[in-house]
Amino acid sequence: MAAIDKLKLLASRKEADSPSAAVPVTVPATEEDDLPIPSDINTVFLGGLFLLAMLAACYVAAEIVLPIVLAFVLSLVLQPAMRALERVQLPRGIAAVLLIVVLFGTLGGLGGVLSAPAASWAQKLPTGIPKLQERFSFLSRPIAAFQKFADQAQGLTLGSEAKAIPVAVQGSGLPDRLLSGTRSFASGLLETVLVLFFLLVSGDTFLRRLVEILPRFKDKRQAVDISKQIESDVSAYLFMITIMNLAVGVVTGAVVALCGIGDPVLWGTVAFLLNYIPILGPMIGVVVFLLAGLLSIDSLWTAFLPAGLYLFIHLVEGETVTPMLLARRFTINPVLVILSLVFWYWMWGVPGAILSTPMLAITKIICDRIRPLMAFGHFMEG
Repeated sequence: MAAIDKLKLLASRKEADSPSAAVPVTVPATEEDDLPIPSDINTVFLGGLFLLAMLAACYVAAEIVLPIVLAFVLSLVLQPAMRALERVQLPRGIAAVLLIVVLFGTLGGLGGVLSAPAASWAQKLPTGIPKLQERFSFLSRPIAAFQKFADQAQGLTLGSEAKAIPVAVQGSGLPDRLLSGTRSFASGLLETVLVLFFLLVSGDTFLRRLVEILPRFKDKRQAVDISKQIESDVSAYLFMITIMNLAVGVVTGAVVALCGIGDPVLWGTVAFLLNYIPILGPMIGVVVFLLAGLLSIDSLWTAFLPAGLYLFIHLVEGETVTPMLLARRFTINPVLVILSLVFWYWMWGVPGAILSTPMLAITKIICDRIRPLMAFGHFMEG
């Protein structure tokens, strides 16, 4: 910064010593004085076409792109731990392997612990369907009336000549679908682990190469600032969300145990995982805890208690505590958060829903730092 100030001082002295310095010159408004909105409509259309092409490629090549994006987000989260291990003189390769083993080993161990309780609840579900039908018997008459009305409306629409057409449904069986899903999951997991390892080992290599090829010092500094802010904000967001989700899981497990539903560790883990999906996750959680209460608690109105308490816990965490802690770093329009959730869930399923908010935050950080995109960043502001 001192070198830049000296250059500015020398430039101002040269301008003062030049003969043309005393002549008043009207300086036209520069781009810095204009609103940061692209003036050329062709640029906007080209940018939109590029965005559509990129999203289409992400949809078509989801099996390849999704593990790469997941590995990139995980690398942002693990970079602070990598630097901490480097400070204790641990080689980057060993540190990367250690972090990956700890991360995926924890997930695998948790899945192994929860597999038995989940299997027992899966066995209870078919036998509990008659119990659920009995408890919701008071809804049978309104449902039957609505079904009769719908059949009559459909008969008026189709006419009396409508006939049922037999359709033969052919498709792969359940074992084939399970085998295909397992193969896809294994390949995606392997790709995520490999990409994550090399991202952690390479460190700031890509950033250094980008800084080397940028022509101006201003652009170099801007690239470094964007990279550091993305890493800081996204890692802080995911860390804070993980801590809050862990608290939600512990409280939910305790509440479930007090309500008389077994396996509190399982239900606490379900609440912990569902809370990573904004809006949609808690809605699914209410339905899951409602079914668990109806299958486990004899009293009908007491069976609604676990779902009601879970909803209360989510409202306290999602509407009060988490926004208060994250307001300094993230002020994104909630409507855009919902739209991003719906879009990425349609694109990539549940992993896309989990990654939707971090990707939206990264997009906003980039738009706020690049002048032609500042209007879009301001539009995304909460």
